[in-house]
Amino acid sequence: MEARTQVDRIYQQLLEAIVRGDIAPNERLRESELSTELGISRGPLREALHRLESRRLVRKVPHVGAQVVGVDRQELIELYQIRENLESLACELAAKHMTDEALQELGAVLVRHERYLDDQNDQFYIQQEGDLDFHFNIIQASGNRWLISLLCDELYQRVRMFRFQSAHRRGRPRQALEEHQRIFEALQQRDGELASLLMKRHIRSARRVLEQTTEETLL
Repeated sequence: MEARTQVDRIYQQLLEAIVRGDIAPNERLRESELSTELGISRGPLREALHRLESRRLVRKVPHVGAQVVGVDRQELIELYQIRENLESLACELAAKHMTDEALQELGAVLVRHERYLDDQNDQFYIQQEGDLDFHFNIIQASGNRWLISLLCDELYQRVRMFRFQSAHRRGRPRQALEEHQRIFEALQQRDGELASLLMKRHIRSARRVLEQTTEETLL
């Protein structure tokens, strides 16, 4: 049990460092250095790295070892194409299946996000993981197990990594919050068609910002 707790802790610590960019894309993860820095043996560290690999945040490179995934513009475009269509579907389903209690909780998440953005003077809009993530809540409320598995398990952390890269873009934080609020209003009205359309537009807008960000990064 103690070993499992240790693996979970190291996994979460490395995951957040990668997603937030504290460990840079393409950076090599040296087991000897990490085990010393984190104060753990290599066994639990390797298991944590394996879990990160399964989340598509780390890759194994021949003759190099574990390495943080890089910024791949084509992957970003393809991933956001998937999000545009699947998350819009999640919105349509959530409009039908969300309980009143779940809607209230989603509204509370947005109030919390607005306060955070006010505190940051509109400079950053970085959603926390899981239940405090607007998109995560809607996907979970869709009730579709395949959507939940694909978007919340397979792709979620990679998407968070991309979203962190656009969190500071001028004008985008407040715009993203306002788009979230309009989606929420459509969900409150149980208008699945409108919620779906708004979500598709929202993700498409975010994709364009990220495309510009990665293009500037690669220049």
